[in-house]
Amino acid sequence: MINLLSYTCIGIGIFFWFWGTLPLLGKKSVLFKLHSLSVADTLGSMAIVFGLLLKIPREWPLLVLTIITLALWNTMLGYVLAYCSSSGGENERA
Repeated sequence: MINLLSYTCIGIGIFFWFWGTLPLLGKKSVLFKLHSLSVADTLGSMAIVFGLLLKIPREWPLLVLTIITLALWNTMLGYVLAYCSSSGGENERA
């Protein structure tokens, strides 16, 4: 039963990875594309790591640290990208 749940989480994670790339083909703004990709990538990666946590529970400290790091790093990177793309000259002082 644990193996089935583990493989299901890994499969869901891979699905999120591919699902996040679909907006890249659309005609929306770059920020929308980056946001969709980063959210789907974060959720997919966390689902895969959770599946690995079920598969190899003896490595729980490292895998929990990985999940926390993914959540923090991808959130901060999203804010940095949004800030950098929105400061195209309006934040410069004269």
